[in-house]
Amino acid sequence: MERDWVKTDQGGVNARILAKQTKADFRRIEAASVKLPARFASPEGKRFFVRLFMTLQLNSHFISVIARTRLDHDDIAQVETALRDQLEAANSRLNEAIDEAEALFKAQAITEMASYDTVPLEVEVGVLSSNGRRYLEVLGKLDQLMPLLQTLEIHELLSPAVVDKQRALIKRQVRDVANAARRFATGLRRRMNLPPARQTTAAHPEGESLAATTESPVDEPTETKVYRTIEGFAGDTAEEPAP
Repeated sequence: MERDWVKTDQGGVNARILAKQTKADFRRIEAASVKLPARFASPEGKRFFVRLFMTLQLNSHFISVIARTRLDHDDIAQVETALRDQLEAANSRLNEAIDEAEALFKAQAITEMASYDTVPLEVEVGVLSSNGRRYLEVLGKLDQLMPLLQTLEIHELLSPAVVDKQRALIKRQVRDVANAARRFATGLRRRMNLPPARQTTAAHPEGESLAATTESPVDEPTETKVYRTIEGFAGDTAEEPAP
């Protein structure tokens, strides 16, 4: 049905989002990439992709490729494991949320999902690594979940407060992955600038292993759990702004 009495977006929203994008500098990246199509319809999916995906790719490439040429491979492997665990945790949480929403759809015989009147953001992206591919999948699932939650709110199966809380928790967990990659890369970059003798001390203060110092406090909520690292790996702790 045409709605001639309503003015709808003709691509202006995407133009405004892309105009605010920080350009990631790939001029020194010589790695091959797999070109994959990406499509985002929700405001959250679009903004998270624009703000976080390319910087995660750069930081992940620095960790796995550049830092490995200068630092101990076992230390790099532990950082990669910590980052991979966060990716898997975010993916699992999104899968659970999508399954729960779809179960409510089925139980209430809801057949139509809310849709966006804005033009989807459709791009082709070069994926540099398995971490980049996994994060692109996580962003796609975030984009899939958002209209499901909106539909349940419209049908009053979930309250606005519950939907807002779930959105916030999911977005924080997805954003934390990119923040962790940036912190790890910053810490490794600082270690690379240290004299060789101090690099080992920074990685393992007082004989502690990296694995023993990457766990979060036991009383931290699962949804907000972020792998804490020793000073040599944590580096900058500032977070990306929320959309």
